Amino acid sequence: MSDAPKYNEKMIAAKMKQLERFKKEKRARSASQERLRLPPGQNWTEGFPVLDLGVHPNLDPLSWSLRVFGEVDNPMTIDWAMFKDLPHADQLSDFHCVTTWSKQDVRWRGVKMVELLKLVRPKATANFVIQHSDDGYTTNTSIFEASHDDAMIADTLDGEPLPVKHGGPVRMIIPTLYAWKSAKFLRALEFSPRDKPGYWELRGYHNNADPWKEERNGEPPADDGFAQAAKES
Repeated sequence: MSDAPKYNEKMIAAKMKQLERFKKEKRARSASQERLRLPPGQNWTEGFPVLDLGVHPNLDPLSWSLRVFGEVDNPMTIDWAMFKDLPHADQLSDFHCVTTWSKQDVRWRGVKMVELLKLVRPKATANFVIQHSDDGYTTNTSIFEASHDDAMIADTLDGEPLPVKHGGPVRMIIPTLYAWKSAKFLRALEFSPRDKPGYWELRGYHNNADPWKEERNGEPPADDGFAQAAKES
């Protein structure tokens, strides 16, 4: 038998490098203004699956409140009556879960984050928004993502009060990111000068979570003891 062919290792290495460049170019195109409606790796679903940490606090809206604190000129606690008096808007947006399902045209109603920002007036040092849920869950976004026009604090789904299984009475909605960045059972918004990775980010999920870049997983952050706290929890 003849000897096995000797492959050109330099050529193989160059092809592998080119492949990585192709992957990056594909991601850049999919995240452009002309990006496809369905992010890569996702599949449309007719239903609305329920995925969370398994704790569904039964919050009475009349005793619910939202604390807004940190790097803002006007920190406050917003009770239910005050929240319902804030300007509300209807919104139709898609919803993308990192577990690869997406739901089209979800009908939300609530308070746009841009309205809340007018009220609390974030300082120039407010670089991040940390969402705190009633069940202890947290997640983090840049203030840029949290101030998009379609970022919303929702209290209504399909014309009905937001049900507990979908995060009621109030949850965050940030359609530009994977759904774990839209905290259920929302109880506080912290405006922070530094990033504070939350529950899933500390366990290896991506810190940014852009569906069109398939930012599903990343290295857990290791600053300020957050990573160690996750290991010990």
